[in-house]
This record gives sequence, structure tokens and C-alpha cells, in this order.
Amino acid sequence: MASDESKESKTTGGESQDDGTNLRLQRKYAEEAAKRFRSDGVAQFVDLKDASSDRVRALKDDSWADHSALNAKLAVKGGARYKFIILGAGYGGLIYAANLVKSGVASGGGGVLFLDAAGGFGGTWYWNRYPGLHCDIESYSYMPLLEETGYIPKNKYADGPELLDHANRIAKHFGLDDKALFRTTVQSARWNDESKVWHISITEDRGPEEESRRLELEAQYFFIASGVLTVPHAPKIPSLETFSGPMFHTSRWDYSVSGGKPDDWNLTGLQGKRVGIIGTGATAIQVVPHLAKSAKEVYVFQRTPSSVSWRGQRPTDPEEWKTKIAATKGWQTARMKNMDRFLTDAAREGEENLVADSWSHVTAYSALVGSPRWGIVEPTPEKIGEHVARLYRLDQPYTEQVRARTAAIVKDPDTAARLTAWYPSWCKRVTFSDEYLQAFNLPHVHLVDTDGKGVDSATKDGLVVAGKEYPLDIIVLGTGFRTPGHGGGNPAERADIRVFGREGKSLHNKWDEQGASTLHGLYTGGFPNLFFSAVAQTGQAANFVFTVTVWAEHMAQVIADAERAAGPRAVVEVKKEAEEAWAVEIVKRAAWYTSISGCTPGYITSEGQASQTPEDAAEMVKKARSSGWSEGMESFIRLLEKYRAEGSLRAFEVGSAAASAAAAAASS
Repeated sequence: MASDESKESKTTGGESQDDGTNLRLQRKYAEEAAKRFRSDGVAQFVDLKDASSDRVRALKDDSWADHSALNAKLAVKGGARYKFIILGAGYGGLIYAANLVKSGVASGGGGVLFLDAAGGFGGTWYWNRYPGLHCDIESYSYMPLLEETGYIPKNKYADGPELLDHANRIAKHFGLDDKALFRTTVQSARWNDESKVWHISITEDRGPEEESRRLELEAQYFFIASGVLTVPHAPKIPSLETFSGPMFHTSRWDYSVSGGKPDDWNLTGLQGKRVGIIGTGATAIQVVPHLAKSAKEVYVFQRTPSSVSWRGQRPTDPEEWKTKIAATKGWQTARMKNMDRFLTDAAREGEENLVADSWSHVTAYSALVGSPRWGIVEPTPEKIGEHVARLYRLDQPYTEQVRARTAAIVKDPDTAARLTAWYPSWCKRVTFSDEYLQAFNLPHVHLVDTDGKGVDSATKDGLVVAGKEYPLDIIVLGTGFRTPGHGGGNPAERADIRVFGREGKSLHNKWDEQGASTLHGLYTGGFPNLFFSAVAQTGQAANFVFTVTVWAEHMAQVIADAERAAGPRAVVEVKKEAEEAWAVEIVKRAAWYTSISGCTPGYITSEGQASQTPEDAAEMVKKARSSGWSEGMESFIRLLEKYRAEGSLRAFEVGSAAASAAAAAASS
């Protein structure tokens, strides 16, 4: 493969023409980002659960739970002890549990209890049921455990109902379907140094007809499996609660208002209605075409346009499935790795692109998830400058193609210009649709571009932008979720719980004092038998299911090895020196992520806060410790495989609760 340098043609001044274009593009991106920077950062949003207005706070409520059925289903008693308690019953929690079953430490699903605020399995696919809902990763790579369950997805991209059904299929296949306490929030988890178990304080909602229950449970192992799309939020628009018409968040879609059902997107309730949707991210890309099919008028309120590439939905071909997609053992893992290599500019020479969708062309997304191709970036101005320039060169063909696509599809030049994304592909979740841009060619679909400022205010009759009121009958909040960087990657902060380890040490305090402190992003010293999904100090991929599958396989192996070494009541804890050595490796790679500083504010950058350089040296080190493994997911997998080959417990202190109890009894 030819290097970037060999492709450049030099000018007489010694600067390549490509570099000149690169610099102009970076200046354009910086100008657009500057429009959107706000001093209040993430504070411009409020989590629905914390809203001061009763009306906005109520938007988080669960309308899907069957309370009478759930109240009759699983009777969990206070004081009950489980081997594994898993906070989160979405795909992440299910993948953890399935791997515990496969490893033999949770045979037949025994000893497992899921806790989840939802009324059923599915996580984000339980809550999100809006019209047009599909996963943006192809179903053959995204839907977990297809090989084990034998399920064949209906289409290349699965819709929401199919993804929700698959969560229940996984639970049933692994004997987990009766191992969940739903409608439950966890307040705290506290390690008991004497009994060597976790004490977990929870509240179970019993629905409107019964009192909620506060319970204390015990667990040998505690998993925090909350994802990143868990806490919906809304912009702090003045007087939003005074709007007189119906209003709902896309993660709590109200079909009693729109008409239709989660599996029937014929929105008859919108006929003759003026509908406004705030937000133009990955959710709105899917929702807007369906609003356009039913509503009298649609107003799309945009702060930052999305980068929208082609999608190419198609049914699964049974013959292709049998002879090519699922023809060999281990095919799904191989496919996940193949997709990741193409996405991170690391495809092998002559390698077939198995997924072959738009993701394959977003190779500069490696700025966010890492790549094995370029190694460690030295933290010097010269090397960082070379790295960032290389990423912009890598990204330019894709972003130019997307901008050209927008101009070709949207007939009105002014609307097309306002829908054009001016930022690198790694700054926002890239989107794919063959319907969204086309919707703006319809006479009743109106783009209200706020030039990066957002909606000014609300009235009882509509929304106000730049002094103009837009009368509306219904408002849809497509405004997403709390940023994944919330709390510096602290898993307890992300899950909204308090976690206390040895001698009552708070995980919040540890993170505040040291910054992210883990081994592989998955466990932390001072908190025995605690495992968690990571956003810091770990390998990442665009496909979350690929990432969590890698984590789950490794965690299950650690537990299995610990129990072989110390018996079924094993206690496993990361050694301090191993944790700090890992932090050194993460900090060493932190310079890879400097390109994020040039991003437009948004979800990935914590509304621009991630782009700010701390003035205090200690804070700068803490920020660097929250970085990821910059050499890509396959490199991270090889690292974990090396740990397992050398003995996965070499970085842990391993003991036995049974041995401790026996010693205590003998001494007394």
C-alpha cells in the first residue's frame, strides 16, 4: 500500500497541495465548531430524571412495563445471596451472563440475577421503540451470539422489534429468562471485608397499584453492565414545560399520540398535525422520514447537521447465509474482526471486505477507536501535528463524498448547504440513511437551522428560533443521552450508583483523586470481585457488541481461573502495581486522541469539554488516564490473549472467602 507521502505532489514552496487543502479544511472545521461552543458545555442539558419541571421529568417514565405480570413473576427476598448480580439486562449484561454460563462458572444460568430499571430484557432496545428504529451496524455482526442461538436475521440491518426479540431469545437460550428483577434501581453496592460479599441496596418499583420495595441483596460478584445510552436528557430550553401540546422523548416514544405501534410505523395520529423534532443526530435520521409520511408539517430543528451516507438495506439471502456468511465455525467473531480492520485502516492486503457497507469507508474513525497501523504517537508537537494531518488526509475522501451526496440529493441549494456536515467523521456518530436527506425535498418538511445555537425558547404554541416562533401541535425531543465521558469514565457515576470497596473506600473518591484507575478498563484495585463495562482505559470498536464480547470472554476466563485456583468462593482483586502499570501504558498512548480537540461540540466530546486542555498538570495527567487503547481492538485482543496464555491471574491477588472464614473460626 502506498504511503500518504508518496501520493503527495510537492509545490515549489515545499508544501504539498494536499497539505494546503488539509489546512483549509481544518480552518473551515474550526470556524463551524466555534459557532457551537458554549461555556455551559454539558450543563446546557438536563437529565430527564433530574428536571425541575414535573412535566419534563415525567418524560422518562416507562409505558411498556406490564406491572401485573411482573409483580407475579419473580419473588426476590431481602437478604437473598446470589453468585452473580449484573446491573443491566441489555445486550451487554446478557453477553456477560452468557459467557459466565459458557465458561461453566454459572452453569445453566444458576446463581445469576439481573437488575434493571426497565420492564424487560433489551436495554436500549427495550426503551427505544420509535418509528424507523434500526441498528446502524449490520445485524450479522451486531446481534450477539447468533452462532450459539442459531438465529438468522431478517435483514442486513435489524429493526428495533427484532433486536428486542433477540434479547429475549438470548435470555431463554442460556436459561436466564427467569433470572431478572426488572423495574429496579440500585442505590449502592458495598463490599463487606469480613463476609467477602457485595451488599447491594435496591428499590423495586411495583407499579401504580403497589408500594415500591427497598431490598438488600448480596452477591459474590457484582457486574456493572450499564451501557452509554442509558440516561436520556433534554436541552434546557426556557419555558419548554409550558408547551400546551403533547411532548415526548424519542427514547420514550408515545404511540398514543402518534398512532401506530412499535412494529407498525403507520403514524395515523399525526395526520393534520404540525410536528417539531429537536435534534438531527442518529435517532432523528431514522425518525424524520416517518414523520414526513404522516404529518401535515414537519419542522426539523438543527444545531449541527449529521454526516449521512448511503445505507443499502436488503433482506438476508438464505443461500448466502448458508454458504458464505455463516458457513464456518467462529464466523461471527471473524466477521466482527474483519469489519473492524476495514474501519480502522488496518485491512490486510487482498483481504475481502465481508461487511462492505458505508462503515468500510470511514477509516478515519480510527481517530476515536484506535488503529494498529500507526503505533504509538509521541507526545511532541511535531509528531502530534503529523498524526493529526494524516488523519485529516485519510478522512477527506469520505467526508467530501458525503458532502457531495448531500448536494446531489437535496434539491434546494440553500437547504443542502445547511444540511452539509463540516467536521471530521470521528467527531459525531456517522449515520446512514437512504430516506433522511430525501425527506427535505418534500414541500411540508422544513429545516430550521439554528446556526449552531439551538432553540432559543418555547411558548405554549411552539418553539422560537432567532426571534421567530414556529407554531406546533407536537414536540419530539430527539436530543439523545448523557455523554459517555460523564464522570471521567467512572462506571459507578455512569450507572448513577455509589460503590464502596475495601475499608469503605468510595469508587467516586478513587476516580476523583487518581483519574481512571483500572486494569484493561474492566476492574479496579480495592474493589474485589467487581467487573464493569468500560469507556476508559480499554479497547473500543464502533460495534459495541464486538467490544463487550471481548470483555466478557476475558472476564469469564479470569473468574474461571480464580475459582480453579481458590475454589468456588474465590475473591479476585487487581494488584496495585498492575493497575498503575496499565495506566502508564494508557497515558503513553493518549496523544493518539489529540485530533478530538478539533471536533465540533457534541455527544462524543462532552459538548466540547473534551476538547479543552486542562491548565493544571495533575488534571492533564488525569485526563490522559481516561484515554483508550489507541492501537485498535485486535491489538487489545492479542494483549488479552497473551495474558490468558501466561496465566490470566498474574495481575491479581486471589484468595478464598471460605478459607478466610475457616481461619477466622479457628482463631476464635
